[in-house]
Order: sequence, then C-alpha cells, then structure tokens
Amino acid sequence: MNQIARLPAAPSQTDDLAAFCKAAGDALRLDILRVLRSDSFGVLELAQIFDMRQSGMSHHLKVLANAGLVSTRREGNSIFYRRSLPVTEQSWHRLHSQLLSELDNQPDDPQLAQAIAAVHAQRAELSRQFFARFADGTPAQQDLIAHFGSYREPLLTLIDALPLPGQQLAIEIGPGEGGFLPSLASRFAHVVALDNAEAMLERARQQCHEAGLTNVDCLLADALLPQQLPLADCVVCNMVLHHMPAPAEALKRFAALLKPGGSLVLTELCSHDQSWVRDSCGDLWLGFDQDDVSRWAEAAGLRPGNSQYIGLRNGFQLQLLQLAKPESPSPEDRKDP
Repeated sequence: MNQIARLPAAPSQTDDLAAFCKAAGDALRLDILRVLRSDSFGVLELAQIFDMRQSGMSHHLKVLANAGLVSTRREGNSIFYRRSLPVTEQSWHRLHSQLLSELDNQPDDPQLAQAIAAVHAQRAELSRQFFARFADGTPAQQDLIAHFGSYREPLLTLIDALPLPGQQLAIEIGPGEGGFLPSLASRFAHVVALDNAEAMLERARQQCHEAGLTNVDCLLADALLPQQLPLADCVVCNMVLHHMPAPAEALKRFAALLKPGGSLVLTELCSHDQSWVRDSCGDLWLGFDQDDVSRWAEAAGLRPGNSQYIGLRNGFQLQLLQLAKPESPSPEDRKDP
C-alpha cells in the first residue's frame, strides 16, 4: 500500500511565542539586548564585552535572532548585530515593546559600561592611527568617495535656510583640511573647529591663516567628550560620522553642543557595500541607513528637518540632513534621565 508523505507542520504562532519567551528567559541574553540598545557590535566585540568565548556568544545570538530579538547588518566582511524593533505584524509585539522598555529603564551596569567603552576606544584608536599617518593632508582616496565640491553648494543652501536662534557660534566637527571653515566664518560671528588628529587640525589652521580668518578657533579635542564651550547655533559634521566608534552616542554629544532651536547639519554616506573604504579611507562604518539615523536622532532629542540626497557618479549616495533641537523639551524628553 502506498504511503503518503506528510510535510512537517509550519510553526504556529504559539511556537514562535515560545521561542521568544525562551530567548528572553535568560539573564545574559537580556544583558546582550541592553548592550545593543543604541549600538551594533560584532560577535567578537560582544564576546569581549561579556568576557566569554566566541562560540558561546554565537549560540546566544542565534537564539535571539531566531526569536526576532536581534537582526544583523553586513559591514564589508563583518557581521554586526543590533536590536530588532517590534513590528505590528507580530501578535506579541506589545510584549516585545514592553520587554525593551523595561530593559531600558534598568539602571546602568558600570561593568558593562566600562567594557563597552573599551570596545569604543579600540574602534576610535583604529581611526586615529589611520589619520595620524597623513601629516601632509587627507588621504587622496577620500576624494574617490565624495569630493567636497560635490556637496558644498547644497550644504550651504541648506544652512542658509535654517531658522537658527542666532548667528553667533557654529561648531564644525572634524573639519579635515578646513575647506568649509571660510564659508562658516562668513556666516557666523565665531566658528570653532574640533578635531582629535593634530596633523589634520594643523592643515585646517593653515587654511584659516591663508584665508585671513580671524574668527575661527581650531581646537584639538575629542567631540565625543564633554566640551567647555558656549552652546552653538549650528553644529556641522561633514563625512565624519562613519569614522566614529559609536554613531548613536555621537549624535547625543552633538545635540548637547546646541542651543535650543539650533540645528545639527549632517552630511553622510548612505548605506553601501564598498568594503575597500575601510582600508583605503579609514571608515569604521559603510554608511548609514536612513531609519537608523532617524532613530538615533530621536534618542538624542533631535527632530528631523530638511533633507537632500545626492547620487554620485561612482555609485555612492550622500544624505544631507538637518536635525533640529526643539526650543523646549517634549514630555517624552523630560522623562529621560
């Protein structure tokens, strides 16, 4: 007698919910979700943060991924994990939202914070070492991605249209050779350029000297650390965020430099797959998804404003974004610690 083969039954919603509860029922996996709140990490970085073997960390990440609690993003040859956001198509999305909310309301763990800072420091050191090698100027390969001339005029148009609280102070993060400083100096009473690479900053000082600028200060400083500066009307960051170890935290630092009503103007690469830029240009990140930038900006208390996207002939795409700091904090912002 012929036998009829039976296909395995498709997983039910109850099965999926059981996988979710299993993934969330482990203290270490919950701590992994806490660590991934506003940053993405590779498996080796997470193994370092939690002081465990890579194989063990890979197991926990697989459990979290199967439950829809983490997702992956490829950065060249590397895979980075980030926290998945609840989606309404899931019948238990409210449970997912509540879980993340409860995790985010937990007090910070000093030991985890120290371990995360160590990973960020390692990333930053890679970037610093790259640019320290170019005492005679920026690497020529950077122009292969996006020459400043390709976005200078749209950037100025965006800045000129901003409803800023004043024109007293502009801060540029990572001015490179200082090519944009003359334009800012003609629009603001005072301009401060912040860079953590002395070789690059010296080039910017030379640019200011040659242009006869007397209202620009070039300061050797890490923009990710608190700065003793007056609050700025405008903060500009051109093609720098992809060199920073923790982009989400960087946006929070930039927001802290702004007056209420001021704006952060960000020029950045959209997400791409050209991994050669890591070695040739010192990039830590292969551009950014628009949704990620929006989410990081919201967490920093910034509101999206005008934006423009520029496609380049070499296949890269630029995003020019205005992110405004509200005149007064919203009720949600006031709840944050």
